[in-house]
Amino acid sequence: MLYLAALLLHCLPLAMGQYDICKSWVTTDDGPSWEFYACQPKAMRMKDYVTVRVDPAGITCGDPPERFCTHENPYLCSDECDASNPDLAHPPRLMFDSEAEGLATYWQSVTWRRYPEPLLANITLSWNKSIELTDDIVITFEYGRPTAMMLEKSLDNGRTWHPYQYYADDCMEAFGMPARRVRDLSASSANRVLCTEEFSRWAGSKKEKNVHFQVRDRFAIFAGPDLKNMDNLYTRLESAKGLKDFFTVTDLRMRLLRPALGGTYVQRENLYKYFYAVSNIEVTGRCKCNLHANLCTFREGSLQCECEHNTTGQDCGKCKKNFRSRSWRAGSYLPLPNGSPNACAAAGSAFGNCECYGHSNRCSYIDFLNVVTCVSCKHNTRGQHCQHCRLGFYRNSSAELDDENVCIECNCNQMGSMHDRCNETGYCECREGATGPKCDDCLPNYYWRQGCFPNVCDDELLLCQNGGTCYQNQRCICPVGFKGVLCQQSRCEADKKDCDGAYGARGSPSAVLLAVLALQLRAWVDL
Repeated sequence: MLYLAALLLHCLPLAMGQYDICKSWVTTDDGPSWEFYACQPKAMRMKDYVTVRVDPAGITCGDPPERFCTHENPYLCSDECDASNPDLAHPPRLMFDSEAEGLATYWQSVTWRRYPEPLLANITLSWNKSIELTDDIVITFEYGRPTAMMLEKSLDNGRTWHPYQYYADDCMEAFGMPARRVRDLSASSANRVLCTEEFSRWAGSKKEKNVHFQVRDRFAIFAGPDLKNMDNLYTRLESAKGLKDFFTVTDLRMRLLRPALGGTYVQRENLYKYFYAVSNIEVTGRCKCNLHANLCTFREGSLQCECEHNTTGQDCGKCKKNFRSRSWRAGSYLPLPNGSPNACAAAGSAFGNCECYGHSNRCSYIDFLNVVTCVSCKHNTRGQHCQHCRLGFYRNSSAELDDENVCIECNCNQMGSMHDRCNETGYCECREGATGPKCDDCLPNYYWRQGCFPNVCDDELLLCQNGGTCYQNQRCICPVGFKGVLCQQSRCEADKKDCDGAYGARGSPSAVLLAVLALQLRAWVDL
C-alpha cells in the first residue's frame, strides 16, 4: 500500500496536469454551444496492457532443465530452472506479475554455457498503439544488472527500430561513445541519444537492481527539478521539433548484450553464474490521442482513444466522415492554458475555407461524396488538401505543410533501387546487395558495377579453382585449359578439342598476364 501511494505521488504532476477536459457547454450572446479544448488522457501503468516477446528461441531457461548459481555463492550451484515445474520455471510473464512482500518472481535466461559466444537476449514490449511516456522506464534485474545493454524504440509497431539509450560499465569500450549523464543535457539536446555508465557498474546483487530510462530528468530540463513549471514543458513539447516524438513509442526493445560479471573478467571455470534475470518492468505513460481525447480504454485486445472533436481512429488521427471540410490536424498545447483543439469541421459547411496549404488556389465540391477537394496541387504535393507528397517524393521533416519545399525528391539510384519511390524518411527500397538511403552503395561482399553484384571470389579464401587467380574479388582469371565462374570446368571436356595444343599450357605466367591485361582493358571499355 505504501508503495502504491508513493507511486501515485510520484506520477501526480504528470497524471493530474492540464488538458484533461475536451469540451464544456458554455452560454454566449449567440446562445449555448460547445467550447472545445485540447485534451489528453491521464497517465497510467502501461505494463498492464503490454504484449511481451523474448528471443532468440531457447533463451529462456528451463528447457532442458539446468542449474545455476549466484555471484554471492558462485560455487554453490544448487538452484535449478525447470520449465516443466511451475515452482522452478521462469517464463517472461513473471516480469509483469504482482509480487508478494519479500518474494521476487522473475524471467530468467539460460546461463552463459556457450562462452565465449555472446549471451544475447531481446525483450520486446508491444502495445499496438502509440503511447507517450510520462515517467521513467524502470527495469529491475535480479542477480546483477547487465554490463552492456541497449534500449530501442519503435514508432511503427516494430517495423523499424531506433536507439533510445545505451548502457555499459565502459561506454567507450562497448559502444565507442563517451559516457554522459541525462542531467547534464541542455534544452537543445534534451532528446539526444546517449550512453550512460550509471546503471551498469557492479554494486552487488542485493543492492542496486534498477536500470532507468530517465524521462523525468529530461522533463526537468524544461519544467524544473520538481516538475512544477509544466507550462514551460508543454510549450517546449509543442514548439521544439522532434521533442514530442522523442517520448512517443509503440514498442520498446531491450537488447541485453553482456550479463553481470561480478568482477572484472569472466571466470570460465564457472559459467553457471552468468545469466539475465528481470523481475519487473515499469512503464508509465498515456495513450497518444493527438490531444483529441481525454479517455483511453482497452477494447478488443488493444488500447483505443475515446475521440472527441469530430475525430476518429485508434489515435484520433483522422476526421470523421462528413467532417472533412478541412484537413485533419493534431491538437496543440498552445496557447496556454487550454490549447487549440483543431477540431474537424462538417463537410460542405465551409466550402470557401478549404485548406490547400498554399499548394493550390482552386477547390472543387464533389457532390456525391459530400467533400471539398483541392485541384491541381503544386510543389510536388497531392491529396484532398495537397497534404501528401507525390510518388517519388517524401515529406521534408524540417518544413511546415505550407512550405513550397515540403516535398523532397527521393532521388533513388536507378541501378541500386527497386523503383523511384521511397518511404517517409527518404529511404529507397534497395535491390539485393545494395544499401544506403539512395541505394547507391553496396553491402559487404558485393561490388558496384552499374548495380551491386556479389563477389565471385576472395583473395584469402581462394575460391578460384584449378590455379585460377582472384581479380578484385569480382571474377576468377582462369589458366589456359579451364573456364567457368570459378575456373571449375575443363575446356577439354567442354569443347572436346585437342588439349595438347592450344589448351595445353596450363596456368603459364604469360597466359595469366594476358588474361589480366584483357580484363583490365574490358573494365576500361565498360567505363
